[in-house]
Amino acid sequence: VNLTGGAMRLASSARGVSRKVGKAIMNSPEHLRRLEETGLYLRDLREVAGLTLDELSEALELKDESILAAVENGTSTISFELVLRLAALVARHDPVPFIMQFVRTYNPELWEVLEAWGVDRIPLHYERERLFINIYRSRDEARTLSEEGFEKVLAYTKSAFDMALHFVEEQEATLAEAMSEMDEETNKEETDEESDGSLDEPESEPSVENQDSET
Repeated sequence: VNLTGGAMRLASSARGVSRKVGKAIMNSPEHLRRLEETGLYLRDLREVAGLTLDELSEALELKDESILAAVENGTSTISFELVLRLAALVARHDPVPFIMQFVRTYNPELWEVLEAWGVDRIPLHYERERLFINIYRSRDEARTLSEEGFEKVLAYTKSAFDMALHFVEEQEATLAEAMSEMDEETNKEETDEESDGSLDEPESEPSVENQDSET
């Protein structure tokens, strides 16, 4: 699979989408709040990088320098292509969270596609891998092992990890099943109560007209 080509096609198809949905975004209170938060996020990153608005606009080769000012003020959206270029300048050490936040804010339609691909879980996987690496880095003794000794430690670690993974998976599956049964029981009780309530409703008394007609 040509991932690079796929990413370029995705970026190309998304260039005009944020402009198309911009008006809808601006009409939503939730998106207005998100626009403001994302604009402040960009401002913080720009200032940490030591760049002025003019310098960042020049680096991005933007003809209209007011675009970034409007973005930081939460009054404008930008294309996916520009989000990628911004990430390369102000978030190059950790671009994924940056891109995720901007796409979620400025391009909800594209975000739905990326979320379906599992992109929202990428930072979580990075963090888990970092924690594994830190276990090795925090053990100075591991660096002094021979190749044979390290292979043994690696084999033990893999066996222990597989065992723990199997144990925890079973625990979580049992917990999920118990929670599902509790939800079903709760729903059943609520349904029964509603049914009992409808049966307990008093029958309406016949109206005076009906009584007269019966007489």
